[in-house]
Amino acid sequence: MQNATGTPEYLTVKQFCEKHPAFSLGGLRSAIFWKRDELEKSHAVAQLGRRVLINEPAFLQFVQSGGLKSVRGAA
Repeated sequence: MQNATGTPEYLTVKQFCEKHPAFSLGGLRSAIFWKRDELEKSHAVAQLGRRVLINEPAFLQFVQSGGLKSVRGAA
């Protein structure tokens, strides 16, 4: 989601999982760990100190385009 100025609105990992229950907290953290470089390049995640923030529309677009089709460490 973006506000009137076009600036992305970020959610924490926990907030994102609460809003989108299809994503489990552990699964999302694992995907971010293994795909961090790709997610950052696509502007789907940003880091503020130790906190990871998710740019909701960019992240969902990344998932829809198949960016998380294979995540290392997943069964």
